[in-house]
Formats: sequence, C-alpha cells, structure tokens
Amino acid sequence: MSQSPAPPTSVELRAEGLMLEVLTAGAAVRRLEVTGDGGRPVGIVLGHADPRTYVTNGGYLGATIGRFGNRIAGARFDLDGETHELSGNEGTTTLHGGVDGFDHRAWTVVDRGDTSVTFGLHSPDGDQGFPGALDVTVTYAALPGRVRIDYTAVCDRDTVVNLTNHSYFNLDGEGSGSVDDHWLTLSAGAFTPTDFLLIPTGEVRDVEGTPFDFRHPRRLGEALSHTDEQLAHGQGIDHNFVVDGAGLRHVATLRGASGRTLVVESDQPGVQVYTGAHFDGTVTGTSGTAYGPRAGIALETQGFPDAPHHADFPTTVLRAGTEHRTTTVWRLG
Repeated sequence: MSQSPAPPTSVELRAEGLMLEVLTAGAAVRRLEVTGDGGRPVGIVLGHADPRTYVTNGGYLGATIGRFGNRIAGARFDLDGETHELSGNEGTTTLHGGVDGFDHRAWTVVDRGDTSVTFGLHSPDGDQGFPGALDVTVTYAALPGRVRIDYTAVCDRDTVVNLTNHSYFNLDGEGSGSVDDHWLTLSAGAFTPTDFLLIPTGEVRDVEGTPFDFRHPRRLGEALSHTDEQLAHGQGIDHNFVVDGAGLRHVATLRGASGRTLVVESDQPGVQVYTGAHFDGTVTGTSGTAYGPRAGIALETQGFPDAPHHADFPTTVLRAGTEHRTTTVWRLG
C-alpha cells in the first residue's frame, strides 16, 4: 500500500490585519487571512484543505511558477540561433515551466524572520529543456496591510525566465462562491489576443469597446456575459494585459461584494488575468468547500506569454551572470 507524502513545511507570517501561510512545496501561498466582521479571520485566497496535496497535485494554487510562467508554443524556442526542446504538458504547449515545473518542487527555506521568509531552488542545466543552471529565490514578507513578493534569478548560461505567483483571490472569502460580483480595474489599455490554444497571436489589441476594457471598475460577471471569440478561447478571461507605465506601479484593483479590496502593484510588463473556468468541484478548499467555476481570479504579474517567439514583446531573456529581480505587492483594504 502506497504511503501518502509527508506534509510540506508550513511557515506562517503575521502583520497587522493579516496572516500569510506559505509552504515549501511549490513555494506556494496556501492561506491569506484578513480580519473580517467581528474580528474573525477571513481567507481570501484559494488553498487546498490538505497541505500534502501541494506535494502531489497542487494544480498551481498559490504556487511560484517557473522557469517560465504561462505558455510557450510548440514546447520549443530559439535563443541566439540554438533551438531548445522543452517538456510539453498542455498538448504541444509548455505551460508554467513544463511537466515538472517549479510548482512541483520542494523549495528550501534559506532565510526566515518574524515577518518574512525566503525560499531557494536550484534548477540544473537542461531542466525541462531550458538552458543553464538557474538559482532562484522568492521572498514573502508580511507587512501591515500588505504582502510583498520579491524574486531573484541568476543563470550560468543565457536562458529565458518568467516567474510569477499563481494565487486565486476571492475577497468575499474562499469557498463563498464565484467571483462574478467582484469589480476589477486594470491599468491596461491593451491586451494580447490568443488563438484557440491560448497562444498569443502577436497582436497587441486596444481594449476599447471589448469585454477586456477594465480601465474603469467593471463587474466580472458583466464582462464575462458577452459573446466574444476571445472569451470563448479562455472559457472566460485567460489573457495577458499590457500594463501601462514602467517600474513598480499600479496593476489592478479588485473589490469584492463585501467591499474588501486588493490592490496589485508590480514592475512587470504584463498581468495574466484568469477567471478560473476549470474549477469543477474536485478541489476542496481550506474551509472544506468544493470550488466551482470562477471560485477565484488569478492576477499573475509577469512577462508576456510566448515572449520567446515574439520579437516585439518585452524580452524574457536572462543573460548569463546577470540578475533577474522583480517585485509584486498585494495591498489589502
């Protein structure tokens, strides 16, 4: 009889008004709790009831994604004239780093304080087909009213890197139902349309007059109710938005029916918005509730999907010996 895996190490970080639980499995966020009515904690990210699930079948919930977040078409890319064949795990596509992405890995706690923890991971040369030996860290810090995530990566060969966090948010409480009554605002005047495989076509399209216009607060259920080819491709929204400006700046504001808010800031050029169409009741959350369609929304700050195949997209190339460094902040209100 096979034994169930040992649970991953759990680290709880606390600051005024919030508690963040992160795991060594996938360097994943399992719980983010804020103070609700009557002083009771309310969980606002989707998480597995059993922490051991993250070891075997985490389904990206809250995980650190790498080496390359999102999709690479054809499970291959060329860099400086050399073709690199990757592991395909979504048909002919490499999704979120391949068959054995960083979300499947046991990360190491390399530094821990009262309000922060740093996880480290070594990815050997050729891992999932990616060139170079890559060393990655992700640091989670709990601060009053906010969570900060800092990533670093260094490689000994030229490679491509696109790191992100794959938390799903439901500001009315995980397990409370769909996020249709959440209101979303994005600092994004354009998005990158996809083909039916959810691979960007290369076009950068203005959001004006489309269901993808979130420049002003828009109810998710209303946006998703439109008949639109792009919505059909993603069974809702599963698209990269082109974030206005540069540097650490506003990306998104999400507001639940409860009035609770999340403001996302990042220095990355894009944010993948995914409205969680795949949830079908097979995942049981930390509250013991099964997650149905659109149980949460992911706001993945990152480089553009399939960037290695699109010279006009912001580069995701990391040159040997240089440091990739990026920051995302979640502000809670």
